[in-house]
Amino acid sequence: MYSHEVETMCPVAQGVNHGPAPIPEEAKWVEAKEVKDISGFTHGVGWCAPQQGACKLSLNVKDGIIQEALIETIGCSGMTHSAAMATEIMPGKTVLEALNTDLVCDAINVAMRELFLQIAYGRTQSAFSEDGLPIGAGLEDLGKGLRSQVGTTYGTLAKGPRYLEMAEGYVTGLALDKDDQIIGYKFASLGKFTDFVRKGDSPNEAWEKSQGQYGRVDEAVKIIDPRKE
Repeated sequence: MYSHEVETMCPVAQGVNHGPAPIPEEAKWVEAKEVKDISGFTHGVGWCAPQQGACKLSLNVKDGIIQEALIETIGCSGMTHSAAMATEIMPGKTVLEALNTDLVCDAINVAMRELFLQIAYGRTQSAFSEDGLPIGAGLEDLGKGLRSQVGTTYGTLAKGPRYLEMAEGYVTGLALDKDDQIIGYKFASLGKFTDFVRKGDSPNEAWEKSQGQYGRVDEAVKIIDPRKE
């Protein structure tokens, strides 16, 4: 259907039509015209309307089809249940289908939107990696313990900062210098702790074996428990 104004126009030839600009995909330059032209491994971060929680979504897309999905959530207990459903829903869908699928939680929906922008514009992590990244790259992001790298710190004007959990693990002690400034911390790797217990170690043995430290802990004037002191 055309409006009367368009119907009465005289035709003018469309001259320039050079197609879309090529985007980098898995070490190739691709003129993406259809969903099946899209490949790449990348990440997106989303949040819900009340900003009560956030979601990081990692997808491995091959020829337009999602082959692998990793979902990491923080700040909202309900999101973990939504994530469990989304990891069932997403593999096997095209990126366009996933963009228009109700993934239950707004944070995951927003993450999918942000991630779609990355892959549609050729800004993926694997843009210049020959043949892209293998299925399983998402698990490698988690490391040997298959746990998300989460950091939690807290501070007040009256009492200063407290490191509660860092990428290495659950913080058990803050190392302070003579000026009461943090120069390091002790931690327990909960992933290692769980693995040791599963292999038969007692909880006490597993706890001792999962200990580590970062920074100038050996130079500390005192070490405090960040949850008690």
